[in-house]
Amino acid sequence: MKELTLYPADLASMTVAQLAAAPIQDLLDAERNVDEAIAFLKPLRAKLDAAKLQRYGEQARTALRDSGRDFGTAHVNDGALHVKYELPKKVTWSQTILKEMAERIVASGDKVEDYIDVKLSVSESRYTNWPTALQEQFAAARTVEEGKPTITLTLDGGAA
Repeated sequence: MKELTLYPADLASMTVAQLAAAPIQDLLDAERNVDEAIAFLKPLRAKLDAAKLQRYGEQARTALRDSGRDFGTAHVNDGALHVKYELPKKVTWSQTILKEMAERIVASGDKVEDYIDVKLSVSESRYTNWPTALQEQFAAARTVEEGKPTITLTLDGGAA
């Protein structure tokens, strides 16, 4: 009898509990098949997105500009097809210049928080290399939470 192999389409109809109870080889096969499907589909998504941009991008950008905006949402039609084009605004700030501006704000007697969002952090590698006395001073400001766990499956001997 041929062993069952779990393909991405099979996984869609399974519960998490059913998948967790699957035989080890089926679980390994399922993971490999999903990884291969993702690797196959990711460049196809990029290609399709590029084709849509090539086909509708200029018309949609023109519609956006004609509405007096550089960013946002524009709608165009191609026959019966409605095309929604979204061009988000992506803003970055020079950290060097913002630091200089913050220093000027403080020097003028104003509160930095009234003008700039301030987020202070300490890298974990820096913190763990500090002397214990310094770590203790910062301990009340530090919260440690769990991140998302990652589980990698391999068979003994390294073959998956």
